[in-house]
Amino acid sequence: MDPFIRLLSSHRSIRRFKEKPVRDSLLKDLVRTAQCASSSHHIQAYVIIQVKDKNNRKQLADLAGPQIWVEQAPVFLVFCADLTRLESACQNLNTGAQTEWAELFIMATVDTAILAQNLMVAAESKGLGGVFIGGIRNDPQRVCRVLNIPEKAYPVFGMCLGYPAQNPDIKPRLPLDLVLRQDR
Repeated sequence: MDPFIRLLSSHRSIRRFKEKPVRDSLLKDLVRTAQCASSSHHIQAYVIIQVKDKNNRKQLADLAGPQIWVEQAPVFLVFCADLTRLESACQNLNTGAQTEWAELFIMATVDTAILAQNLMVAAESKGLGGVFIGGIRNDPQRVCRVLNIPEKAYPVFGMCLGYPAQNPDIKPRLPLDLVLRQDR
């Protein structure tokens, strides 16, 4: 099997991590790689917040479930859809930003998810593991307060990253004929 296909096919959620830090230079390389993801109209309407503050991590872990791995992972990232840059650019050009459109909301959310998936795959290629944390959407307003996320931006999900201290089974997927259809 092709090594890249094998990597993608072996994804599993990792919730326990070795007490080994992830180098800042590696994290920056992963983010640069993630930025190569497709982006609707090349707007790149996203931002990633690395949460290092232990108190903020504890609050987010509690909000998310509680999910203690949010506190324990060497790296915790919050992926935000962010339309503030678009709004700023439009103001600088003296045009009105149409940030209320549902299409922009969907576009920013989808672009954020594609960015995050690129980051996860890049991390796994370097021997890291991780898990997406959708539970931060349990109380997005509180997450915004904790992380000082501005209006026109919102948390989509979090991601724990680190060197795996577990090797869980790969979860089964739906049969291909339930996912891939022809013409209808």
